[in-house]
Order: sequence, then C-alpha cells, then structure tokens
Amino acid sequence: MSEKTAEVFDLQGKATGKINLPQVFSTPIRPDVIKRAVLAIQSNRLQPQGRDPMAGKRTTAESRGTGMGIARIPRIKGGSGRAAFAPSTVGGRQPHPPKAEKKIVKNIPKKEAKLALTSAIAATAQREVVAKRGHAIEKIVQIPLIIDDTIENLTRAKDVEAVLTSLGINDDVVRVRDSRNIRAGKGKLRGRKMKQAVGPLIVVCDDVNLVVAANNLPGVQVTTVLNLNTEMLAPGTHPGRLTVWTNGAIEQLNTLYGENA
Repeated sequence: MSEKTAEVFDLQGKATGKINLPQVFSTPIRPDVIKRAVLAIQSNRLQPQGRDPMAGKRTTAESRGTGMGIARIPRIKGGSGRAAFAPSTVGGRQPHPPKAEKKIVKNIPKKEAKLALTSAIAATAQREVVAKRGHAIEKIVQIPLIIDDTIENLTRAKDVEAVLTSLGINDDVVRVRDSRNIRAGKGKLRGRKMKQAVGPLIVVCDDVNLVVAANNLPGVQVTTVLNLNTEMLAPGTHPGRLTVWTNGAIEQLNTLYGENA
C-alpha cells in the first residue's frame, strides 16, 4: 500500500515540506466502536449515587389495623394520625432508592478500545466527516492539518490566535465563541450554567507552554499524543473533531500505531 503524504505548515501558514502519514490514518471508521469507547470513558467519571438504608425508617410508626375506617398505612403515635415510614408519605422511605453498589462503569475490551482510538484518529483526516460535525473548515487548505513543532513554544494567547488565523482555523474558534449561551433547565444550578460548542484540538509532543497560551481561546484544547483518548477526538460520541497535529506528534503516532507497534 502506497503511503499518503501531507504538507507541513509553519506558523505563518506557508507550506515548508511534506511528511508521510502513518498507517493509522487508513483505519476504517467505526462509529459504533467509537461510541462504545466514549461511553466507557464517560462512565468512569460518574459518581456513585446512593441513599442511607435507614432513611425514612427512623420512626416507631405502626399500622392501626382494620375497623377504624382509615387506611392501614403506618402512623406515628399520638392523636395526629400522620402517616410515616411508608413510601409516598411525608418523611417516608423511597420505594426503590438508588444504591451506591450499582454497577455504573461500562467496560470495554483493550483491543476494541484501541480500535476505537485509531478509528477516531483516522476520522480526523476525513474532510467530509469533520465538516459533518459542524466545524468551520472552509478556509483550511488541508485535512489533516500538520504544523511545525515551533508552535509548542508559544506562551501567549494572542500568538496562538494569530497562528490559528493564518491556518484558517480561527473561524471555528469564532463559531465556538458565538455558540456560548446559558444552559436551559436546572443544569444552571448545578455548576454548569454555560454551554458552548466544541472547538479545535491541538495534538503536540510537549504541552507545557502551549496549554497555558491556548487556555483563553474558547473551545481550543491542547493534549499530547500519549494523553490522547477517544472522547477528545469524538466528543459526544461523534467522530471527526477538527484536529491540528504537530510534526513531532505525527512521528510519535507512527511509533505508537505503526505497522511494527
């Protein structure tokens, strides 16, 4: 099989050379496997929900039996006759409360997880898949987009924004900024008031400087090849996230997922 090549761009958006793409970009796209892998990752973040086994049961309420013309539900002692203990009563127990020991983590085989990751990587190289996710890629000359390693040395957000503009990616950052709005519903009360779209992902070898520089750009995420996972490449289980690869990241991909890996 002949190797596919792609151009490498500098920080000004000019092509400086070519690089052979790793075989991982030829992996068949499997949305079903990607979805299973993303849900498995998300399930590991869920907090176990449970109730005190004695909740609603700390009472001496008893039923008064029959012959009194009242329902036979448990009632507290005294003349009030207020119901207690039973489900659907004030202060009573829940009929089927959540249990902390419930299995909420979805496991996935290692080989299937690797297939999902390589498939998600391959999806980032398909222009039609990236466009289907809603990314603004009209001004981007090449998918996958590969940039020189010098981007890792940037320390200011304005410099990163200038690079993204020269590469034609800034339109997608503007799209994310315009999509930011207040979430509907009670999520506003639970620490997630704002909601916004997902922007471009920058994959590097060393993110020490760049992660700080890109922190103030809405929707932009920076990660290393070693920390890459399926959810980053397919947020919401939908593959084809707009991804920018550095030259060194592509070489590292070849080492991790090449034919001899």
